[in-house]
Amino acid sequence: MTVHEDVDITTATRSPDAQATTRTPQDRAEPASHRVGRPRSETAERAIIEATLDLIAADGIAAVSIEGVAAKAGVGKTTIYRRWPNKDALICDAAASLKAPLPELPGESVREDLLLLARAMQASPGNDRTARLLSCLHSEAHRYPELAARYKQTVIEPRREAVRAVLRRGVQSGELRDDVDIDTMLVMFSAPLLYRALARSDDLPAEGDLAETVVDTVLAGLRPRSG
Repeated sequence: MTVHEDVDITTATRSPDAQATTRTPQDRAEPASHRVGRPRSETAERAIIEATLDLIAADGIAAVSIEGVAAKAGVGKTTIYRRWPNKDALICDAAASLKAPLPELPGESVREDLLLLARAMQASPGNDRTARLLSCLHSEAHRYPELAARYKQTVIEPRREAVRAVLRRGVQSGELRDDVDIDTMLVMFSAPLLYRALARSDDLPAEGDLAETVVDTVLAGLRPRSG
């Protein structure tokens, strides 16, 4: 038994398939680092997530295997299968760990809620490894359609829907025009923030200013026209 492995006889004796049935879709969508567990369990999960991210950043999705992650994280394969039923689930949880949790939204104004969401998007780790990881996940999606679909469903779509809900409420309250498609509004809001995360260029506005600039610029074009 390695240093990261925790002792759980009941869990260890279950097969990976049996273990998978005990986890709900919400459990699998949530980053492993956010789930409650014993300190040793959390240490092992963090090591596994970091090992997965390191492998993707270094050599792409193809470089990830349960055996390779176990070796890099210093755990046994059984420790991984206790938490994830397969490699795709592990990669999705690892990718989700790059995203900051969605904030509680007051729901009092579209601008305030969009600012909170934009700042949460910026709160994700902003470093070269994160930029490489995000670029890899997007550029390699077509090679792994099942993984891409899972990543979209469990990581991306809940965040998009949070933005859509704010925009719909803005249309209903009269704060936003009703003649622009909601998904078009979503692209206008999210694209600059995603580009900033991927580009990591010194030529772009400072991250501290970008969220407010994006929100105010988008809202300027989406407010109801006078007259």
